[in-house]
Amino acid sequence: MPNPLEHIVIVGGGTAGWMAAAMLAKLIVAKAPKPPRVTLIESDDISTVGVGEATIPAIKKYMALLGLNEADFMKYTQGTFKLGIEFVDWDRLGESYIHGFGKIGQDLGWMRPHQYWLKMRNSGKVSPRFDDYAVNPTACRNNKFAKARGDGRKSPVNDIGYAYHFDAGLMARYLRRIAVPLGVKRVEGTIVDVRLKPDNGHVESVVLKDGQVVSGDFFFDCSGFRSLLVGGALGVAYESWSHWLPCDRALAVPCAGVTPMTPYTRSTARTAGWQWRIPLQHRIGNGHVYSSRFTSDDEAARVLMDNLDGKALADPRPIRFETGKRKKLWEKNVLAVGLSGGFIEPLESTSIHLIQTTVLRLLNLFPDKDFDPATAAEYNAQADSEIEHIRDFVIAHYKMTSRDDSEMWRYCRNMAVPDTLARKLDGFSASGRVFKANDELFSEDSWIQVLMGQGLMPRGYDPIVDNYPEETIVAYLNNISSVVAKSVAAMPTHDQFVAAYCAAESL
Repeated sequence: MPNPLEHIVIVGGGTAGWMAAAMLAKLIVAKAPKPPRVTLIESDDISTVGVGEATIPAIKKYMALLGLNEADFMKYTQGTFKLGIEFVDWDRLGESYIHGFGKIGQDLGWMRPHQYWLKMRNSGKVSPRFDDYAVNPTACRNNKFAKARGDGRKSPVNDIGYAYHFDAGLMARYLRRIAVPLGVKRVEGTIVDVRLKPDNGHVESVVLKDGQVVSGDFFFDCSGFRSLLVGGALGVAYESWSHWLPCDRALAVPCAGVTPMTPYTRSTARTAGWQWRIPLQHRIGNGHVYSSRFTSDDEAARVLMDNLDGKALADPRPIRFETGKRKKLWEKNVLAVGLSGGFIEPLESTSIHLIQTTVLRLLNLFPDKDFDPATAAEYNAQADSEIEHIRDFVIAHYKMTSRDDSEMWRYCRNMAVPDTLARKLDGFSASGRVFKANDELFSEDSWIQVLMGQGLMPRGYDPIVDNYPEETIVAYLNNISSVVAKSVAAMPTHDQFVAAYCAAESL
């Protein structure tokens, strides 16, 4: 018979801790006939990183599982909507493209629109800007927003995919309001020691500064970059990816908001890194991710502060990191969640998503007190596959650039990349084909937009395209761009939608 867990301890609060706590409370504690107790330990004296303010559409699955009301959540967290990410100066200075969520146009036969566009893009008969064939990038360019109609009709409006921008600190508080009434016990305190069981090396308990000892059967390490349990007490090694992703520091600062509120995140490439811009209802979140190998902290701060849209509302907050991951997320009776298990810079807004999938994966491979090694091994294999696919996607932004105006960009252009990414780049550069594993997070449409936006125009196209007469292809492409433009023109502005649907109270 199973030997069920009786007590789960979450070490650390913030986004990771409270996302985990809320999910356990809703899906385990509230449903199991004999649920385990869940205790979350956090200290008000320890600040969280708190810059994970942009998400991807998969977060709606998390919200649905918790039964959250979208409008209520957006009001509480000062949220806005996100249709994609604008990348400025990533391929060449003065150029930009948008990685939009949702679908690109409509297929012709079994072929994606970009294959036909590759044949006709220089003909003068179709739009030369690929953004024009997808509703999300076009809506971003016009500061428009609407939710998919959901009526099943073939229309660009039904292909809208969206995510959220929100205040990460407010999100943690919102989830705490859900988790605690469902049975999660919050303990205030700073951990000063971790005790291991002498017979098997599992974590037995944590000791707080006030002398309190909290024992548990299973522990979630949500302690951030410190990785108190997995990296510290259990000594799981860290695999660095800094040779592919050289940025190792960030400065974060909020500034006053401006209008219009853009329905997208902006990432602007700088000389030694990039700057994020995330619009919220009450402010704009900004940050400069940079490499200390190629610039100084003072210069990075100057670049950030010189490129704010409004008045700075605080001093820049420094963050140091090393891109990579722990060799194992699940070791013995501890699961690393969030930054304690690894970090990929927030270029494609995957940090919160990885917290979500880390916890959901555990629910699919939920342990008992016997901790069968095969369960943890399967968990770690799945987690490695997921994060390595995301890693490759982010590396592609750095590798595929025409910039040679700084030492960092020259380094990135010339660096070797993982074999898995090199194979994907080779396939796309030959004929615009994207081959992806079934468990990859980013879709074919995402790869198409980013690779072409980064300047990787395929040498050819799929030969099946030539089965269609040129006039058929031209009419097909122009119909897509025309319908997309008309659909976007009928949308409300992002400001209008937010004001009517989820306007927050002023803070």
